[in-house]
Amino acid sequence: MLRKVTLAWSATESDTETPDAMLVAFASGDRTHVDQHFGAAEGFVLYAIDASRARLAGVMEFPAEAMDGNENKLADKIDALRGCAAMYCLAVGGSAVRQLTAAGIQPVRVESRQPIEVLLAALRDAVREGGVPWVDRILRRSQTDDGRFDRMEEEGWQE
Repeated sequence: MLRKVTLAWSATESDTETPDAMLVAFASGDRTHVDQHFGAAEGFVLYAIDASRARLAGVMEFPAEAMDGNENKLADKIDALRGCAAMYCLAVGGSAVRQLTAAGIQPVRVESRQPIEVLLAALRDAVREGGVPWVDRILRRSQTDDGRFDRMEEEGWQE
């Protein structure tokens, strides 16, 4: 059973202050470093990132019984990460990469244990300055999406 904590930010802060923030997950056992393989990750730390800041958005934990012998563990993790633009981890298998990208989640593999704070700083720079292809693609998508498809779906539009 997935345990998920989502943080509610101050009521004095408007959601419109960070409309282009992207949600990024980090596979972490200690909640401060990327130190886990995607398929075996005990948990993820989620951050909302824009050009000026990164805010802790939540934490997900997967208990051991959800891991051992669970053939659906990849699907369960991918489903839990819906809405994330990317997921950072130490390693990720080919099947998981295909499933993540099909769900619109960019898998990012780091070479060795990395502090999440360092990765957050690099992501803020990428949002501000560009030059990281997957970040540029996400930002272009958010700038061109005016919500029309969501409105069409709400109205029951059919092809």
